[in-house]
Amino acid sequence: MTPTEILTLHHLRKTPTRLAIVQYLQTSPLPQSENELHQKMQASYDRITVYRTIQTLMETGVIHRITVDSTTVRYALNHCTVQLHEHDNNHVHFYCTNCGKLECLKGVSIQPYQLPEGYRKEECHVVIKGLCKQCSIKSQTENA
Repeated sequence: MTPTEILTLHHLRKTPTRLAIVQYLQTSPLPQSENELHQKMQASYDRITVYRTIQTLMETGVIHRITVDSTTVRYALNHCTVQLHEHDNNHVHFYCTNCGKLECLKGVSIQPYQLPEGYRKEECHVVIKGLCKQCSIKSQTENA
C-alpha cells in the first residue's frame, strides 16, 4: 500500500508530515526512533510537528511503539490491507544488546497470560533481549 492509501484506510488527512513518516517507516527495514525520524525530515519539519504526528499515527493504529527500556523507544508501521484491516500487535520484539538492532518477530506470538480474576488485558508488549543472529555468529567465531 502507498502512504496515501494507508492514511485513507485510517481516515486521516494526508498531511506532508504524515506521508513522509509513513513512507520512511515503509522503506526502513527496522523500527526507528523519534530522533531518527526527525533527522530524516529535519529540513522540512520541526521536532514538535514530528512528535505530534507520531502520536496521531499511534492513536489511529498506523504505527506502534516498541519500548525496550527507559531510554530506547522505536516505532514501526502496522501492516494491514484494505481486505483485512486489522493490526497484529500481538507479536514479540527482539533487541540485540550488542548492536542495538530492534526488530518485530512476526512469526513469534505473545503467550496467553493467565491474569487474576477481574483483570482485563488491553495490551501486552514483549521484548526479548539478547544477541541477534549476526552478533551471535560473530561472538561464536571470536570465542573459537
